[in-house]
Amino acid sequence: MVNATARTLPDLTVGELSRRSGVPASALRFYEDEGLIRSRRTAGNQRRYCRDALRRVTFIRMSQRVGMPLSTIREVLALLPDDRTPTRADWARISQCWQSDLNARIRQMEQLRDQLTDCIGCGCMSLAKCRLANPGDQLGAEGPGPRRLADHRGEGYED
Repeated sequence: MVNATARTLPDLTVGELSRRSGVPASALRFYEDEGLIRSRRTAGNQRRYCRDALRRVTFIRMSQRVGMPLSTIREVLALLPDDRTPTRADWARISQCWQSDLNARIRQMEQLRDQLTDCIGCGCMSLAKCRLANPGDQLGAEGPGPRRLADHRGEGYED
């Protein structure tokens, strides 16, 4: 059921949505072009956004912050109803779409953090232990010394 107060409030202009969301108007127009949010046009061809666009824009920005591509965000937003303001249950349902992906991202970030600490801490110039730049010590098979550093002439070492 739609909140009676929400029905009586006027739609938002692009400037109002920009001010409320903190997102530049140009980004809002881009989101609309990409099918992430919708507007209607007035008789004077001005954009008007339903109040639930504010939640959608917030969802888009938060999703981008955690690295979700716009195509994935668009797919999930398409699961929300067009004919009414999404409910808490609607938002909870779409949040489940990303649980496994977000958990995988968290594991990858933790792994990067842990591996990066090992790499910086080892001080190894041959990158023998570096799991980021030299997984499995592939460069160690090519010989000793720094394999990816340039010499004074700007050429790579080829000992």
